[in-house]
Amino acid sequence: MAKSSSLGTSISPDLKKRLMFLIGALFVFRIGSHIPVPGVNPVELNRLFEGVNNGILGMLNMFSGGSLSRFSIFAIGIMPYISASIVMQLATEIVPSLKALKKEGEAGRRVITKYTRIGTVILAALQSFAAAVMLYRQPGLIDVSQFEFYVSTVVCLTTGTMFLMWLGEQITERGVGNGISLIICAGIAAGIPGAIGKLFSMTAQGSLNALVAVLIVAGALALVYLVVLIESGQRKVPINYAKRQMGNSMMPAQTSHMPFKLNMSGVIPPIFASSIILFPTTIMSWFGGYGGDSGSFLGKLALYFQHGQPLYIIFFASAIIFFCYFYTALVFSPREIADNLKKSGAFVPGQRPGEHTAKYIEKVVLRLTFYGALYIAIVCLIPELLVSFAKIPFYLGGTSLLILVVVTMDFAGQIGNYRVSQQYEYLMNKNKRK
Repeated sequence: MAKSSSLGTSISPDLKKRLMFLIGALFVFRIGSHIPVPGVNPVELNRLFEGVNNGILGMLNMFSGGSLSRFSIFAIGIMPYISASIVMQLATEIVPSLKALKKEGEAGRRVITKYTRIGTVILAALQSFAAAVMLYRQPGLIDVSQFEFYVSTVVCLTTGTMFLMWLGEQITERGVGNGISLIICAGIAAGIPGAIGKLFSMTAQGSLNALVAVLIVAGALALVYLVVLIESGQRKVPINYAKRQMGNSMMPAQTSHMPFKLNMSGVIPPIFASSIILFPTTIMSWFGGYGGDSGSFLGKLALYFQHGQPLYIIFFASAIIFFCYFYTALVFSPREIADNLKKSGAFVPGQRPGEHTAKYIEKVVLRLTFYGALYIAIVCLIPELLVSFAKIPFYLGGTSLLILVVVTMDFAGQIGNYRVSQQYEYLMNKNKRK
């Protein structure tokens, strides 16, 4: 019993090593978010970011963990890599040569990964240059020459993005969970203590009613509960196994099920949708809106894509729904599942093996994706609507809240898998010793 108890509470050396690597990597990320790009006046920079918490710059700053407001080397964050990944995933479904590469297995994936990294460098350089142009236009903000500032900004920010991309890959390989998602999650979580302090400060100063503050906290907790409840939901499709020969023994008929999550695409759709919106609108805002010429075409167009604007809400919701269907179709193949069931002697009750089973599974998945897409769109838009129309301060946007909850649940699931694997290895070694 003592051994069993210690097994349930102890952590394997491999898991401990992975957790320590994850903590160290996130610590490096947070240190880098406080290293500023040379030549920027911090006082003027802080003044520039006052009052933009709910705008394009505010969202960019949130995803980068406050790095943009400090204009650190991680100011543009990991978004260029996400944008490049979106472009490459779309291209592999459209361009015949890239589609052929995708089917070549590991060798093809390495080539696609190389193209994605090249695209990341290009997008990061463009965004870095746009950020340099925007900041240089602000009076009293830059303390060095134009050429020196442009070169240092492009080099520092592009290098910072590539380092974050590499760090995310290392976390995925040597840590626990998806590295890119964990970096984004850590950046969002870093702003929560400050947001809570601001909420208490506003309540103490009387600028925010105490009842409203309580409702904000209760609403956030209710939204978290809703996300956890729906993310844990499953649609179980029953499958039957016929009698089959396994070696010298005959296996009896069995009944099991295939679990399908309501939200099969996770946090990818809102991240992709945010990235798709942020890139063009940030460029338009920097060159048209925040650059001082808000009457220009780009400035007016950028205003229509600001938070709370009907065009932004419609485009954001449409992008989320599109990426829910796109990503589900990308990673999920009903025909492949039907073929695997047929090969293993399994079948869905009431469906003929093969094509009919594939069509049935596809129908189930499309229906789940529809409701899952609506759920993600609603969760992401509720805080948006509260801030824009009800004027209720809400630090966590729906996208960031969804990322925090889903990534945390995925991380807990990964830890659980390692613990189960540890127990399995312990029992196997115990049987061998017997």
